[in-house]
Amino acid sequence: MDIKISKDDKEQIIAQIQAYFEMERGEELGMIGAEQFYHYFVKEIGPYIYNQGVRDAKKMVDEKMMNIDEDITSLEKTIYVQRER
Repeated sequence: MDIKISKDDKEQIIAQIQAYFEMERGEELGMIGAEQFYHYFVKEIGPYIYNQGVRDAKKMVDEKMMNIDEDITSLEKTIYVQRER
């Protein structure tokens, strides 16, 4: 799976990884280590997150389609059938 992330976003993510290690673990993580960590997560964890996003989007579209179906059905006019005497 090839997840496309802009260069600016990638740099921001790497900086956040470095900040996390510094704040939470008291470890200084260099650029190479942070980039390796980033690539690991994109390759190994990214597909799980991506697939959940796809499922969430599908659920939302299904809900919207159900609402559209109900809206269209509500436009139907009642047909009155006259009975023969």
